[in-house]
Amino acid sequence: MKQEIKALHREINRKGDECLTVRFGPEHAGKILEYHKSFPEYRVTPLADLKNLAKALGVQSIHVKDESYRFGLNAFKVLGGSYCIGSYIAELLQMDLSELPFEKISGRWVKEKLGEITFVTATDGNHGRGIAWTASRLGQKSVVYMPKGSSQERLDNIKALGAEAFITDWNYDDTVRFASEQAVKNGWIMVQDTSWEGYEKLPGWIMEGYTSMAYEAAEQLGDEKPTHIFLQAGVGAMSGALTGFFAELYKNEEMPVITIVEPDQADCMYRTAKADDGTLHFVTGDMHTIMAGLACGEPCTMGWNILNDYASNFVSMPDHIAAKGMRILGNPTGNDPKVISGESGASTLGLVAEALQNESLGWLKEQLKLDEHSRILCFSTEGDTDKENYRKIVWDGAYPSF
Repeated sequence: MKQEIKALHREINRKGDECLTVRFGPEHAGKILEYHKSFPEYRVTPLADLKNLAKALGVQSIHVKDESYRFGLNAFKVLGGSYCIGSYIAELLQMDLSELPFEKISGRWVKEKLGEITFVTATDGNHGRGIAWTASRLGQKSVVYMPKGSSQERLDNIKALGAEAFITDWNYDDTVRFASEQAVKNGWIMVQDTSWEGYEKLPGWIMEGYTSMAYEAAEQLGDEKPTHIFLQAGVGAMSGALTGFFAELYKNEEMPVITIVEPDQADCMYRTAKADDGTLHFVTGDMHTIMAGLACGEPCTMGWNILNDYASNFVSMPDHIAAKGMRILGNPTGNDPKVISGESGASTLGLVAEALQNESLGWLKEQLKLDEHSRILCFSTEGDTDKENYRKIVWDGAYPSF
């Protein structure tokens, strides 16, 4: 059966809860970035200016934020985990996080005052690695559960950072539920970017942490305002946070066209937008996609509430589009910078290229309002976090067998 791209367009009305976007806006994001800058490993990640690719595809510009350099962990996720854990510790100490830069929050006195804290999470790999890294850097413990089908390499990377880590027999969403049960049973602290009723504070902190990369990107772009921003969604936490950031940044101007991209086997955002009935729509069962970081079937309520108000397009797409994005970024046009982008990271650029190159997708190009004046911003959220699969896809055009 042929897999096809499905896309839904909706007009935005900006009638949502403005308080919800303010917390992700530039003013607060700048303060969060200062916390991240206090870590010795902090370096601003590159914003690749793909001038030759833009010319080849017939648009004005394409910029890709390359998160493979983030804290040496090859993915952006550590931004959310580190800010959330820092905020949790600051709250226990009854201090503002601005008073606790890395040098202070990692001190022995924190553990002496609070005791040892165990943070638990469920992850496809990148988020759990960020939690394990942060807990280790701050002298705390972590336990990480991964869904069925997770790669051994990603598991080993997490264990190498001192975490107890396991691959379960369940999909991502059921693994989240198991981690939550273990947190209650053992007195651990659940650190998850999936929010549900009664569990919103920590996911909110994680989402706020993600805005550091949006703040960096906005500074790097300078006066060049994007006309189009493409964001990939798993549970929708990152895409919701960054949409909130740009909604606040451009609140008095014309909003860029924001397009949300998902694998067709885990397209809970697309289904929820299409139903448009005021409820969240889930994808259940095994979600067979190479985009492991996006294989999530249950939307984050907080993320969805922002996307519902500010995202113009929701796209559900097959794996080969993400694979195309990986190959394009890894084999640059002319002297464009190379971006090593993993399956989830390259999904948005893959869609952009397919929409602009494939003549049969003229309807999609028109729906996304792409033309020669378009200035496109994408976020490559991960590098080759699963090197074996990266090479199979880029070198051989082979996908994992599910």
